[in-house]
Amino acid sequence: MTRRAWQRMLSGRRLDLLDPTPMDIEIEDIAHGLAFVARWNGQTRGDYPYSVAEHSLLVEQLFAAMNRGIAVRWRLAALLHDAPEYVIGDMISPVKAAVGPGYEALDQRLSAAIHLRFGLPATIPAAIKRGIKAADRLSARLEATRIAGFDEAEANRLFGKPDKTLIRGCSIRLRPPIEARNAFTARHRELLSRM
Repeated sequence: MTRRAWQRMLSGRRLDLLDPTPMDIEIEDIAHGLAFVARWNGQTRGDYPYSVAEHSLLVEQLFAAMNRGIAVRWRLAALLHDAPEYVIGDMISPVKAAVGPGYEALDQRLSAAIHLRFGLPATIPAAIKRGIKAADRLSARLEATRIAGFDEAEANRLFGKPDKTLIRGCSIRLRPPIEARNAFTARHRELLSRM
């Protein structure tokens, strides 16, 4: 029997996980999947899980605040930084380390196809990637203390102390998946229209 290495998306596309192509990528599939994937393995306070879609919106907001005047294309890259998780899920860092290099290779293949689909380079420049990672870390810090049960001292130790000016006005949104999906899709559309 042949091993199946593809997943059928709600759009009708078949995404080959071992050899994804940009033509197999639809933003609606990404937004839908991310809206149903819970951050922190679902171990958060609130009536709804904190989704990767919500996290991605926050990371893009933080990245823009940390990099005033940055090109819109890199803001789009920040929004899409966890896009592969629409099919591979969100694993906490200790699990990723245990799984090993296979996870990273799969993530890189999916990221390259997603980036190309939306007009970004397959590989994001290292300086931009570092900036997105810094925003991702700041987002994780906010999530840790606001919804994941970490106290300030523990969060400071694990994620560093936040720059209060960067997080002013940032909120953690817990809302139904359809609202998170629609917000993610709308933000993606807005950024694309400005490129």
